Amino acid sequence: MSDKSLLSRRSFTAAAGGALVALGAGQALANAAEAPAASDAKPAAAAADGPYTQAFLTQYNKIKDTANGYFSPDGIPYHCVETLIVEAPDHGHQTTSEAFSFWIWLEAAYGRVTGNWTPFNRAWEVAEASIIPPHIDQATNSGYNPSSPATYAPEHPEISSYPSRLDSGVSVGADPIASELASSYGTMDVYGMHWLMDLDNVYGFGNKPGTGDELGPGRMASFINSYQRGASESVWETIPQPCTDKFRYGGTNGYLDLFTGDAQYAQQWKYTNAPDADARAVQAAYWALTWATAQGNASAVSASVAKAAKMGDYLRYSMFDKYFKRVGNCTSPTSCPAGTGREAQHYLLSWYYAWGGSLGSGGAWAWRIGDGVAHQGYQNPLAAWALSTVPSLTPKSPTAKGDWQKSLTRQLEFLRWLQSTEGALAGGCSNSWDGAYATPPAGSPTFYGMAYDWQPVYHDPPSNNWFGMQVWCMERVAQFYYASNNAQAKAILDKWVPWASSQTTVGADGSYRIPSTLSWTGQPDTWNPTTPGSNAGLHCTVAEFGDDVGVGAALVMTLTYYAAKSGNANAAGLAKSLLDAMAAHTTTKGIAVPETRRDYNRMDDAVYFPPGWTGTSPQGVRLGSGTTFMSMRPWLREDPDWPKVQTYLDGGAPPVFTYHRFWAQSSLALALASYAELLGDEDGGGGPDDDLDPPTVPTSLRVTGTTSTSVSLSWTASTDNVGVAAYDVYRDGIPVGTPTATTYTDSGLTAATRYAYSVRARDASGNASDPTAEVPATTQEGGGNPTGGVKVQYKSNDSNATDNSIRLALKVANTGTGALSLSTVTVRYWFTTDGGTSYTTWCDWAQLGSSNVTHRVVNMPSARTGADRYLEVGFTAGAASLNANADTGEIQLRVHKADWANFNEADDYSRGTNTSFADATKITAYVNGQLAWGTEPS
Repeated sequence: MSDKSLLSRRSFTAAAGGALVALGAGQALANAAEAPAASDAKPAAAAADGPYTQAFLTQYNKIKDTANGYFSPDGIPYHCVETLIVEAPDHGHQTTSEAFSFWIWLEAAYGRVTGNWTPFNRAWEVAEASIIPPHIDQATNSGYNPSSPATYAPEHPEISSYPSRLDSGVSVGADPIASELASSYGTMDVYGMHWLMDLDNVYGFGNKPGTGDELGPGRMASFINSYQRGASESVWETIPQPCTDKFRYGGTNGYLDLFTGDAQYAQQWKYTNAPDADARAVQAAYWALTWATAQGNASAVSASVAKAAKMGDYLRYSMFDKYFKRVGNCTSPTSCPAGTGREAQHYLLSWYYAWGGSLGSGGAWAWRIGDGVAHQGYQNPLAAWALSTVPSLTPKSPTAKGDWQKSLTRQLEFLRWLQSTEGALAGGCSNSWDGAYATPPAGSPTFYGMAYDWQPVYHDPPSNNWFGMQVWCMERVAQFYYASNNAQAKAILDKWVPWASSQTTVGADGSYRIPSTLSWTGQPDTWNPTTPGSNAGLHCTVAEFGDDVGVGAALVMTLTYYAAKSGNANAAGLAKSLLDAMAAHTTTKGIAVPETRRDYNRMDDAVYFPPGWTGTSPQGVRLGSGTTFMSMRPWLREDPDWPKVQTYLDGGAPPVFTYHRFWAQSSLALALASYAELLGDEDGGGGPDDDLDPPTVPTSLRVTGTTSTSVSLSWTASTDNVGVAAYDVYRDGIPVGTPTATTYTDSGLTAATRYAYSVRARDASGNASDPTAEVPATTQEGGGNPTGGVKVQYKSNDSNATDNSIRLALKVANTGTGALSLSTVTVRYWFTTDGGTSYTTWCDWAQLGSSNVTHRVVNMPSARTGADRYLEVGFTAGAASLNANADTGEIQLRVHKADWANFNEADDYSRGTNTSFADATKITAYVNGQLAWGTEPS
């Protein structure tokens, strides 16, 4: 994952038996699972040795080569070969259930090609021995009471509101599936993967699988958890914690009282499950069963397929509201009633489910929770279909098949509800607004009574802005469509695929670009299953493009499965072009591209600890006020890649890394295998995508006109053996437009400025011509934005005026008649210091790119009414210009004091309480240093 994808298994706060509930797990280790020797392989009759199959095997062997470092000594896949990487995991030699699910899927593809199913079965064995907690690591489940699953504790928008107090006065519902699961499998234990392990034990907790203990530092795999403090918590603000907490590290109560407030604390274990990973493992088992059956070898995978069915049985916990409250129209924790039977079941794949219990010292008790927040990126209709229709994958519990049948219907409805006018899928929905059953914003559309949320689960950065969430979901929809010929799935794909294809470019020189960061406006219509709305007001635009190979591989698989079923030649051609372009970026360890990590400037961010809380980590690091992300992780400075990060922190260039993430490298291998199987070298032809010829280079590129803010271009059309689909226009080497005609006007430019333009042609298969020679163009003098032609809009992102942060969102709009160069604009938000002397500022997210926004706190020479400081916001040259009547889009900003002390914002001059954007005359804007908007404090 890139810096656009700091994905997290989000926090939960709950307890049972009067103790904190965190996240965790325990297991037993297994031996390394290595690729079988060539002499062990049994070629499958259906397999071919064409170029894409061979490319798959080459990539597979790189992953399985022990010299390349993808696996730990215990045979567990690392998140990443390189160790210095911060995204959802904060160390490359952690692992996730996501990595396990891709490993299982990778071995399934290997079994199809070779007929050897030993590695597939071994992957499941290692999962059972390491990331699925055995009994000793969840030993007190016998104390679980399904009539009282957990004690309620609200979540909070701000990290500084934690620990969150338990509240036994809020009713919780009953767990309707615990008894049938126990009856079906003869145990009260939960069969699901915990999401995060520290394979090098760099944190030193020593929660070694299969011990149920906290062994401390030493080489071993260890269960850990990180996120647990609401939607604003990014990886840079987490406090990693042990899953089995015996109070040996941390503070008096271990790490528990950082997250939940209670009268007393008991030693305990706790785990959390990432439903998308477990569902992907089921998906992989379906394909293994399908391929092995075609080889006449279904018995070779039957035991592992049964494990997948069992996992799918327990995965139903993700279909339930967090506290088993009734689904729909919850607007307060007390008025939202406890659910009985199926009232608490929303049937979607939510962000997590979790379970935990005591270590026995205070009696045997345990708890379980679901989640009422669902994200489009986690849905898996293929897994739901397989669990409800394939006999070998049908779970044992008597209600499981019906649950998954209904889940399939509900997931397809959910995706249809979230599809924008363009085709992209918007965020999701929540049964518990702000994690506290709060009242959603007025006018929020609903899905079966659950409120629409454009950024469900986490906000730093917004959870649905990463294009990876789109392709992860749609790849599953495409596989479901391929396997079932479902008309609803096809309808979603028929709209999504052309949108994604139109935003993807592959050059004749092997360059490529795919969407990276998305921007959203509007909202869907309230769902009506009888007459679904058109979502005419819901829109998506691509804010940034990139070349992430893992995301690109998932896009290739989406296009491949869709094309194989529908016969769409354009999708097939683009799949091949993109796959070939990515495969050209081969390394000795896989396929990878360099990444610039500007977000690593947050390495020295302070991490919030509750006032007065102190503790010590296993490495002896003091924890509490003043602890930073770096100081909590002393191994960072020992990493061989640290010097280039330090150079960046010292004011140098941002560091560049070439990462080999396990999930991304496996996804690339799977994309090669899928293309070989469905469109490429295994059908003896070339599939429907035989078009390999790029269009001719456009000719006679010329400037046909200029103004002070625009340049108009024209050129002679290209020719192509099939047909030209579009042209890509580049300004100074940066793509600025994709017209289908042979003319284009580039607007929003700066007066009296020289630019250079080139154009390349692209066909429907993604083949692109070489670019034309650049032609220069200089905009005319004058026509600049007049004084007063700018305004600022504001909304509050912080309802608490007395916490330790100022959180706001701004938009800067051009109300003048000409283009406005943003580098000439500064904005001032005026506030009072309330005792602070030093501040840290962040741009958490900006539609025009956080790196294009500057921010600092300025000390005023003398105080004014409501202000002795101001937050100054500016823009780099990369922010470019605003056309008349355009705005910057949302800019999310945050200010903290260096000591994390509280503000009192109630008397701040610029503060407002509006939670929707409105004109803000108490926030001032300046153009070239001259006041152009608003009124300064007196």
